[in-house]
Amino acid sequence: MARFNDSSRRDQPDTQWLERMYNNRLRVPAHGDYFTRWVAESALARKSLPCELDVPYGDAPRERLDAFAAKGKGAPLVVFIHGGYWRALDKSFHGFIAAALHDAGAAVVVPNYSLCPRASIPQITLQVARAVGWSWRHARRLGASPARISVIGHSAGGHLAAMMLACAWKVFDADLQPDVVKRAMGLSGLYDLAPLMQTPSLQEALRLTPQQVHDASPARLPPPVRGRFVAVVGSDESGEYLRQNRLIQQAWGRERVPLAAALPGLNHFSIVDALATKGHRVNRLARELMR
Repeated sequence: MARFNDSSRRDQPDTQWLERMYNNRLRVPAHGDYFTRWVAESALARKSLPCELDVPYGDAPRERLDAFAAKGKGAPLVVFIHGGYWRALDKSFHGFIAAALHDAGAAVVVPNYSLCPRASIPQITLQVARAVGWSWRHARRLGASPARISVIGHSAGGHLAAMMLACAWKVFDADLQPDVVKRAMGLSGLYDLAPLMQTPSLQEALRLTPQQVHDASPARLPPPVRGRFVAVVGSDESGEYLRQNRLIQQAWGRERVPLAAALPGLNHFSIVDALATKGHRVNRLARELMR
């Protein structure tokens, strides 16, 4: 039976195998413990840090963001994009990431976006671009420089981070600079959407079409003309997540993706904790990205 061992295989996929590869909650039975702790730590971050909550960046009900100001002026600004397969989770789970990056000297913006099936993945991508545009326009008010914007995303957010690096910003909004996003990082990102279209439990909500797969898969797009993307994944993740992580470097080349690494001892959820842990390699990579 055919499997997505490379992006060219599209004949009669093994759907049961795909379900095993892409069902992260099944692979990590303790995923609920991560979510419970993230929510509690994020609530504490929102209480303890200077921030503006539920700021509208567009007209849709979920086009809202939390903005955490930097300690000084001219700081880097990081837009963190949550995961959840474009169909679940919320910025309220991820304020603790803002606390970790704020400690590194950054202003941080954590946006919500509409979820599938109410919105398609291309529509979500445009929403996140609006959130990044908001961040560029308001960077100085947050103590940051609009020339120092990076995007970091987890899982579906890793996909969206890659799309932000690939975005034609002047086409999207003529008022923006062409290099709004200079650097981005994907944690356990998804860069080819074709397998997801063949995974029944995901396709039920994502409702991907072949045209959407073509238009919204970073690995199927031309490499960005500028910038740098860092791709990391936990070594304990599925073979498909490991393949997806390698794929973006193969598609965009080492000039744009100098690092595509599988990091030992991490699963699909603990890699987010690693981002928030000072001294961990994932946290160090984020700090290097901000510089």
